[in-house]
Amino acid sequence: MNGIVELERSYECDDERVAAAVWPLWGTQARLVVTDAGRLAQARVLVADHLAAVELACSRFRADSELTLLARRRGQPTEVSVLLADLLRAALTAADRTDGDVDPTVGAALVGLGYDCDLTLIDDANTPVGAVLVRPAEWSMVTVQDRTVTVPDGVQLDLGATAKAAAADQCAWLVAKDLGCGVLVSLGGDIATAGPAPADGWQLLVQDGAGEPACRVSLPAGAALATSSTLQRRWIHAGRQVHHVLDPRSGRPADPIWRTVSVAASSCLAANTLTTASLVRGHAAAGWLEKLGLPARLVDSGGWVRTIGGWPDEPCRAA
Repeated sequence: MNGIVELERSYECDDERVAAAVWPLWGTQARLVVTDAGRLAQARVLVADHLAAVELACSRFRADSELTLLARRRGQPTEVSVLLADLLRAALTAADRTDGDVDPTVGAALVGLGYDCDLTLIDDANTPVGAVLVRPAEWSMVTVQDRTVTVPDGVQLDLGATAKAAAADQCAWLVAKDLGCGVLVSLGGDIATAGPAPADGWQLLVQDGAGEPACRVSLPAGAALATSSTLQRRWIHAGRQVHHVLDPRSGRPADPIWRTVSVAASSCLAANTLTTASLVRGHAAAGWLEKLGLPARLVDSGGWVRTIGGWPDEPCRAA
């Protein structure tokens, strides 16, 4: 579940009671903000411990992760941890709600593109030129019954499209429940909040890297925001630049109709499901998001910005 920063955000607040911590995580950054500075150290322990558990459950890049061990079961029903079962259910729900646009069975396709280790370690010289991407399965072939999981033999799962967002939701909920303060958790491009917000809401700068269109937004208590990008998590494969958001039907990177898509929703998992699916849907995404009625921001390949659902107005094109 490693990657690079999908979206840069800064949190700004004049309230001295608010405190923040930032640390590297999975090739990106984890950012934790609490409304009670005295709770920051405890909150960081809660978040770091839970994220360590998430990595051990579902990292594609750890030989000892549950997800890796599950792949070795050759299609046999396997009992997994409550955490992995929950993360798998979240991935399958996302697939169902997007008609398969967000599909956890794209692991083999990602490996075929050379994304079989941390992006910082990918070496184009070691990836086969002209490799054919074959999609071996689709999400409905994976079953989760309580804690018993069955994955068809040879199918490789990748939970990168949902697990980080689900983890952000889980961490925010844990801190608010255990410590009783307001909290914002940002994992790369995925932001979740819980508990009371600062008086002026959670103030965020949304910008997908230097030189890209920027927008300031305010999230109310309990809201979440996610962004998916075709500009980030990119690498060279067989002499061509590719990115990590795949069209599950072809097993190839989605056409970069949109540079980035951002959505605000009641959970980070819900928001991220929509942003990832929007990159896959391409031109059809804007109309789809409009029908859903959620605040959304789409930046096309030319840098033009389209906002819908009450997203704050901003300049329509990158400078």
